Amino acid sequence: MEDFIKELYQKYKNHNSGHLADYIPELATVDPRLFAISVTDISGRTFSYGDIQFDFTLQSTSKPFMYGLALNQHGADYVHSRVGIEPSGEAFNSIIELEKKTHRPFNPMINSGAIAIANQIQNTSNQHRIDRMLEHYSNLSNRQVKINHQVFESEKKTAHRNRAIAYLLRHFNVIGDDIEDTLDLYFKQCSIMMNIKNLSLLAATLANTGKNPISKNQIYTSDINQKILSLMFTCGMYDTAGEWAYTVGLPAKSGVSGAIFAVVPGQLGIAVYSPLINHHGHSERGLKVIQEFAQKYHLSLFNTEIKHT
Repeated sequence: MEDFIKELYQKYKNHNSGHLADYIPELATVDPRLFAISVTDISGRTFSYGDIQFDFTLQSTSKPFMYGLALNQHGADYVHSRVGIEPSGEAFNSIIELEKKTHRPFNPMINSGAIAIANQIQNTSNQHRIDRMLEHYSNLSNRQVKINHQVFESEKKTAHRNRAIAYLLRHFNVIGDDIEDTLDLYFKQCSIMMNIKNLSLLAATLANTGKNPISKNQIYTSDINQKILSLMFTCGMYDTAGEWAYTVGLPAKSGVSGAIFAVVPGQLGIAVYSPLINHHGHSERGLKVIQEFAQKYHLSLFNTEIKHT
C-alpha cells in the first residue's frame, strides 16, 4: 500500500487543474503545489506521503464530527427535530431547502445544517462551547488542535451568504437568538487546523466504529458512528453524491480548503490534501487519488469481492 500511495502522489503532483477558494481571501494565499496523502487503518498503522506536516483548515470536513458531537450531547431525536437527513441535490451553500415545507436544513453536511448543528452544542457560555468543540477534535486527532484566527477572521468578514442563512434559520425558529455566537462557532469549527495524518486518523476512527485506533477512546457509540457514515455517504459530497456513490462507493467528506477524506468501514480511512478545488468545492487531486485508490483495492461498499489492502 505504501508504494501505491507514493505512486499516486507522483502521478498527480503536477496535476494543476482547479482553483484556490478565493472567496475566502485567506485561503487564496495558500501554495497551490501543496499535496499530501495519508491512510490509517483500524489497527492504527499510518502510511503517508507528501506535505504531511502542513496544517490546513478543516472547513467542511469538520461537519461529520460536529454532527457526532451534537448526537453525543442530545441524541438523534432532538438533533433531527431541527435538521433533516435527506440529500439536498444542491450546492453546499444552498438555501433552497429552507423555503420548503418543513423549513429545516436538509442535512448536517450542508452549510445551513452545519450552522444549525453548531447552535445545538451545549454551552454555559460561548467560550465553553468553543472549548468543548476543541476538546472533541483534540480527542479525535490525538493532538491539541488550534484555530487559525487569520482564516476565521477572513471567513467572518466575507461570509455574507452564511450570515443570511443563519438569519433565515432564526426566522423559521430552527436556531435561537444567539446568531452571532453560533456563526462564530461555525467559522471557528471550519478554521480548526490539522495535518493530513490527523485527518486520516479521524477517518480511521469512523472506520473503527467510533473508536480512535491509537488512543482506543470510544469517541462515538457504534449507533452514532453509523448515523455519521450514513449521512456522509448520501450527503457528504453535496450535488455530486450520486456520481461519487457510482464511481467510488464510500462515505466521504470534502472541504474547500482542499481537504477530503473517505472511510472504508471496518478497514481504514484515507485523506488527501490539495488546495486546488473544482466548482463543487472538492479537491481535484483528492478526487482522483481516492477514486483510484478505491478502485485499486476494490473498496466500494457495493463490491462483493474479497478485499485485500
